[in-house]
Amino acid sequence: MGGIIGILLAAGASRRFGADKLMHVLPDGDPVAVRACRNLLAGCDGVLAVVRPGSDELAARLRAEGAKVLICDDADQGMAASLSFGISACPSAAGWLVALADMPWIAPVTISKLADALRSGAEIVAPGWQGRRGHPVGFTQVLRPELMALTGDSGAKAVIQAHADWLRIVDCDDPGVIRDIDRPEDLNNLNSRKPL
Repeated sequence: MGGIIGILLAAGASRRFGADKLMHVLPDGDPVAVRACRNLLAGCDGVLAVVRPGSDELAARLRAEGAKVLICDDADQGMAASLSFGISACPSAAGWLVALADMPWIAPVTISKLADALRSGAEIVAPGWQGRRGHPVGFTQVLRPELMALTGDSGAKAVIQAHADWLRIVDCDDPGVIRDIDRPEDLNNLNSRKPL
């Protein structure tokens, strides 16, 4: 996989949600993770979805969308384990857009803008909405060693903090970049354009 690859982190345990939130069906019939995957595919050169063991139905649905799907046996070690696993699986990429599978409302145009920013020379990119930094976050190949060394459940926050001067915020009119699903109440007001 070359170019800008979307890494869809879909290996969480949904503990706060109380059920498999990634397969929860949105009003239009798409499961949460399928919608997130489809949006990511629309703006990247390819998508690698990282799932946890036993997520057979989720894996099948994401493959049907066109993503490459890999199972991370170490998913219970935290988000960083899934992230470094995904990065290691596509080492020839020029860069990666790291997206969370519980964020189904990010507009494809936003993802395209972020991928274009990586292609045009940004080392780290993230969307901004009304002064708030959101997701997905993109990294170029130069940061691969640091991304591969991550541990714990804080994702790539340490890499971003270590290179804050490299971060390019791409302003967008997209509240979906800050809107995720942790608990069932986060699904309220699905048709609203305002963040929960």
